[in-house]
Amino acid sequence: MRIVPRVLSAAIAAALISSPVVAAELTGTLKKIKETGTITLGHRDASIPFSYLADDPSKPVGYSHDLQLKVVEAIKKELGLADLKVRYNLVTSQTRIPLVQNGTVDIECGSTTNNLERQKQVDFSVGIFEVGTRLLVKKSAGINDFDDLKGKNVVTTAGTTSERLLKSMNAEKKMGMNIISAKDHGESFLMLESGRVAGFMMDDALLYGEMAKAKQPDQWVVTGKPQSFEIYGCMMRKDDPAFKKVVDDAISATFTSGEINGIYDKWFMQPVPPKNLNLNFPMSDELKKLIATPTDKSAEEI
Repeated sequence: MRIVPRVLSAAIAAALISSPVVAAELTGTLKKIKETGTITLGHRDASIPFSYLADDPSKPVGYSHDLQLKVVEAIKKELGLADLKVRYNLVTSQTRIPLVQNGTVDIECGSTTNNLERQKQVDFSVGIFEVGTRLLVKKSAGINDFDDLKGKNVVTTAGTTSERLLKSMNAEKKMGMNIISAKDHGESFLMLESGRVAGFMMDDALLYGEMAKAKQPDQWVVTGKPQSFEIYGCMMRKDDPAFKKVVDDAISATFTSGEINGIYDKWFMQPVPPKNLNLNFPMSDELKKLIATPTDKSAEEI
């Protein structure tokens, strides 16, 4: 008669022992998301066509955001949270890293370059895009490359790698440029469009995005020898390997399945909001290579 209670007691004890072990396996961001039932996505408001606000000001759209939603679906599956709530948190070039670090944002997928300096502050997913830093100028301005900007007003966006590169170039080559750092890409282009500056330096894909929303897109051209090649990645808090694995696996699976081709075509080869203009920006060989062999290394390391 005592056998059953002993067996039952043993089973209960085993269950009590095993339960905390399972719970302990969930750490960092995954634990936070599981406990709150919410994931917070960092997004931009003007990084066309990667992450920006268009018709609905409460929800971002874009190439990077579509990949971010693939991550959300993977996390739902990983944690068994079919009703996982998604919160959106606007970030800027200046605030995106601090907001990831302090836990306000769980993941940021936009137009953030993975470089060695930033790797000291955050972790990056496998690369989601590769760009070259170039110039957007008026076709009639007679500007073909960076040397043509000597003594002129030039704008770039504050807190970007382009800002650092442009200031370094100006100092090293003694070009006498008056460099203006705008708050975001939209403000940078407005300064160019209004004639206050002669050129706008930024990642080529973003320049095509700004050109697509111009009043007269055919007046502008992307030009100049790339001053750097950069790989975009999604940012996460450092030292959280379990969360990073879910993110990397979700993005890599999107690459392997071929779904990435449809996502790319949607944002770079078809009309995009808000003005339904086509960027006509074919996939580069560099991006094709990145998709074929995903890596979380920066362009500096490859």
